[in-house]
Amino acid sequence: METNAEIWVAACAHELQRRWRTVDPAQLEELAGDLWRDDQLRRMSPAQAAKAWLKPVLRENQSALISRGV
Repeated sequence: METNAEIWVAACAHELQRRWRTVDPAQLEELAGDLWRDDQLRRMSPAQAAKAWLKPVLRENQSALISRGV
Protein backbone atom coordinates (compact mmCIF):
# COMPACT_ATOMS: atom_id res chain seq x y z
CA MET A 1 0.00 0.00 0.00
CA GLU A 2 1.43 3.39 -0.92
CA THR A 3 2.03 6.11 1.67
CA ASN A 4 -1.06 8.18 0.80
CA ALA A 5 -3.22 5.08 1.10
CA GLU A 6 -1.61 4.16 4.42
CA ILE A 7 -2.27 7.61 5.84
CA TRP A 8 -5.86 7.65 4.55
CA VAL A 9 -6.55 4.17 5.96
CA ALA A 10 -5.04 5.05 9.35
CA ALA A 11 -7.06 8.26 9.56
CA CYS A 12 -10.24 6.48 8.50
CA ALA A 13 -9.67 3.68 11.03
CA HIS A 14 -9.17 6.31 13.73
CA GLU A 15 -12.43 8.01 12.78
CA LEU A 16 -14.26 4.67 12.76
CA GLN A 17 -12.87 3.96 16.24
CA ARG A 18 -14.08 7.36 17.51
CA ARG A 19 -17.60 6.58 16.36
CA TRP A 20 -17.75 2.79 16.88
CA ARG A 21 -15.79 1.97 20.06
CA THR A 22 -17.19 -1.54 20.51
CA VAL A 23 -15.29 -2.96 17.53
CA ASP A 24 -11.69 -4.21 17.70
CA PRO A 25 -9.30 -1.59 16.25
CA ALA A 26 -7.62 -4.23 14.04
CA GLN A 27 -10.98 -4.97 12.43
CA LEU A 28 -11.55 -1.26 11.89
CA GLU A 29 -8.13 -0.96 10.23
CA GLU A 30 -9.13 -3.80 7.90
CA LEU A 31 -12.49 -2.14 7.22
CA ALA A 32 -10.76 1.17 6.47
CA GLY A 33 -8.62 -0.68 3.90
CA ASP A 34 -11.79 -1.99 2.30
CA LEU A 35 -13.24 1.53 2.23
CA TRP A 36 -10.04 2.77 0.51
CA ARG A 37 -10.67 0.29 -2.30
CA ASP A 38 -14.11 1.85 -2.96
CA ASP A 39 -13.58 4.61 -5.56
CA GLN A 40 -16.48 6.72 -4.31
CA LEU A 41 -15.38 6.59 -0.66
CA ARG A 42 -11.69 7.08 -1.50
CA ARG A 43 -12.54 10.44 -3.11
CA MET A 44 -13.84 11.61 0.28
CA SER A 45 -11.75 12.59 3.26
CA PRO A 46 -11.17 9.70 5.68
CA ALA A 47 -13.60 11.23 8.18
CA GLN A 48 -16.29 11.74 5.54
CA ALA A 49 -15.86 8.18 4.26
CA ALA A 50 -16.13 6.72 7.77
CA LYS A 51 -19.22 8.78 8.48
CA ALA A 52 -20.83 7.82 5.16
CA TRP A 53 -20.15 4.12 5.72
CA LEU A 54 -21.39 4.22 9.32
CA LYS A 55 -24.57 6.18 8.53
CA PRO A 56 -26.80 3.13 7.82
CA VAL A 57 -25.16 1.12 10.62
CA LEU A 58 -25.76 3.83 13.21
CA ARG A 59 -29.28 4.50 11.92
CA GLU A 60 -30.16 0.79 12.22
CA ASN A 61 -28.69 0.63 15.72
CA GLN A 62 -30.57 3.75 16.78
CA SER A 63 -33.86 2.33 15.43
CA ALA A 64 -33.29 -0.90 17.34
CA LEU A 65 -32.73 1.01 20.58
CA ILE A 66 -35.86 3.09 20.06
CA SER A 67 -37.99 0.01 19.32
CA ARG A 68 -36.75 -1.61 22.56
CA GLY A 69 -37.55 1.56 24.49
CA VAL A 70 -33.95 2.24 25.45
